[in-house]
Amino acid sequence: MTAIHATALVDPTAELDSSVTVGPYTVIGPHVKIGAGTTVGPHCVLEGHTTIGCDNRIFQFASLGAIPQDKKYAGEPCELVIGNRNTIREFCTFNIGSPGDVGVTRVGDDNWLMAYVHLAHDCQVGSHTIFANNSQLAGHVHVGDWAILGGFTVVHQFVRIGAHSMTAMCTLLFADLPPFVMCQGQPAAARSMNFEGLRRRGFSPERISAVKVMHKALYRDDLTLQAARERIADLTQSHPESAPDVQMMVSFLVQASPQRGIVR
Repeated sequence: MTAIHATALVDPTAELDSSVTVGPYTVIGPHVKIGAGTTVGPHCVLEGHTTIGCDNRIFQFASLGAIPQDKKYAGEPCELVIGNRNTIREFCTFNIGSPGDVGVTRVGDDNWLMAYVHLAHDCQVGSHTIFANNSQLAGHVHVGDWAILGGFTVVHQFVRIGAHSMTAMCTLLFADLPPFVMCQGQPAAARSMNFEGLRRRGFSPERISAVKVMHKALYRDDLTLQAARERIADLTQSHPESAPDVQMMVSFLVQASPQRGIVR
């Protein structure tokens, strides 16, 4: 049987796998679904159309699936979808999506989300990310795989954060942060590329060399964004092993908002 503490309030129509554990005084609403092996700590509130995958660990005082902090929201059945093997620490607040976007706030797999992290409506978070304490995402933010947000990072709505990127503590992001880039400041400015992170993830010397060329094109050679993108696209000829990395960067830059631009 599901290990539900006697003081927890779980709606009878909620769908919990038999291996789910629920701590004292936690409240789980009628549209919540929780997969095998997930543990929910004490004093949590899980509500809304929320689907949580397998083997997640949700710590005390988390609030998952509340309605968006959007004055236009009028009760539409939007969703929060959380994948597998995520760690969600104390006082995290993840809202459901809104009808003004895809209607779903989504978190992938194997993410490490520390205390007081806020994911506003329609945020799309990939897998293997780390959000340090008090990282705050406004609505419609997209975060790529393996990104790392330093403590107290604040991200403006509609901003995109590329894969393998990293922010320093207390960074304010008002523009898109390209893949691999490390940034710091208020507002954020590019400082380097996340070379140590790439080495730890098994990037070959050739792939890292290509990332160095991308950094030079974007930040060292005083090129326009269009010219930098063209130079980066040509890297597949001299660095064929880096073709997926080049394609990811070029695709990210093509989608950069003319209003926000990228962190430079």
